[in-house]
Amino acid sequence: MVIEAKKMLLSAVMKHQKNLRGICPPNPELAASYKEALEHLAKQRGGKTWYPYLGSGIGSGPFVELMDGSVKYDFIGGIGVHHFGHSHPHILSASIDAAISDIIMQGHLQQNSDQADLIDFLVKASKLDHCFLCSSGSMANDNALKIAMQKNHPAKRILTFEGGFSGRTWAMSQITEKAAVREGLSVLLGVDFIPFFDANEPEKSTKRALESLKKYIWRHPGDHALMIFEMIQGEGGYYPGTKEFFTKLMEILKENHIAVHVDEIQTFGRTSKLFAYQHFDVEEFVDIVTIGKLAQVCATLFRHEYNPKPGLLSQTFTSSTSAIHASKEMLHLMIKEDFFGLDGKNMQLHKHFVSNFEQIRKRHPNLIKGPYGLGAMVAFTPFDGEAQRVIQFGQDLFQAGVISFICGKDPTRIRFLAPVGAVQPQDIDTVTQILEKTLTKN
Repeated sequence: MVIEAKKMLLSAVMKHQKNLRGICPPNPELAASYKEALEHLAKQRGGKTWYPYLGSGIGSGPFVELMDGSVKYDFIGGIGVHHFGHSHPHILSASIDAAISDIIMQGHLQQNSDQADLIDFLVKASKLDHCFLCSSGSMANDNALKIAMQKNHPAKRILTFEGGFSGRTWAMSQITEKAAVREGLSVLLGVDFIPFFDANEPEKSTKRALESLKKYIWRHPGDHALMIFEMIQGEGGYYPGTKEFFTKLMEILKENHIAVHVDEIQTFGRTSKLFAYQHFDVEEFVDIVTIGKLAQVCATLFRHEYNPKPGLLSQTFTSSTSAIHASKEMLHLMIKEDFFGLDGKNMQLHKHFVSNFEQIRKRHPNLIKGPYGLGAMVAFTPFDGEAQRVIQFGQDLFQAGVISFICGKDPTRIRFLAPVGAVQPQDIDTVTQILEKTLTKN
């Protein structure tokens, strides 16, 4: 009976999805009520949303339907959460199974077998020893900090990269270089910033980073608990490092007994390997890893020597049963459907974007630069990266039917985190055509 009921539910969704096969403008009859709903939401939450976006709760692959009746290409996916797009039948099926499970949230005193299965998968895939699930990417990073500081006590300082982003909790705001996320907050942590890799000056930038790292270690001997690595800077502008760059820094850290923490909240699942540190082949150096976004659940993974004392890590709830079921299904599909490898879906998507952007750049060399990033992380710089103009361009893209987001500073860029599990080559072609048309209107 349950199986038949599930079939009926999925069939009903699929029936509605038939109307969601392309961009559609808003329904004029809904304009007034939609505007009123957005204004009410802005008042209630204390500020308006980035886009005038209220979803109807249904979509079809790369398309999402809004409450005003419009249909848009969702090429940002909740900032990288919805890797299989909207209303994917396998994800919906897993979510229905979760909905009839005995509990909504799982946590410290309530861990079902599906949570144990997910932890087992992540431990084996990462080749690390332990995995602790949690409720957000910031919390995963906060747990990483606590683990490293307890292990390396009394060391209390943190090393990270210029342009990095670690989250918006009080502790993470100290590490994130964006001033807006810590305005008015008192200083909690001692943080030292290392210059990141510059592809335009690979040798010079590597030398700068090494000199900076050595200087801070000399200045604060024995006082650094860990260094945070983004293999590809996400919020910072989609800048990848290299194996050589990371290896040289990590070797120095190991010599000085400083933990290597790789923040994969955004990079997890988007390169040629499940973990970006595996893509860059630096597994031997990594002590702690954090994941989130497309994983649906967030987690801190770590080596046995960093296993904390009882009581340091605990949460009333770590994630919802629905998110855990969806995570298991998505990870299974990513492997089954060949997302990984140098010729996998992630890398093929990037190649397709590169090819299309090269054509746009040839036609409009003064209007656009890029793309940048790696794998399923794609960004480009319109109008020389002037912040307000790029933000407005993102709003114009939204009105034209494509949802994106910004990243970076000086230059500010537009980024895509396309739904690899739902997007087809023709979707990338259509989106880049809309992008070019919008670009030339400004």
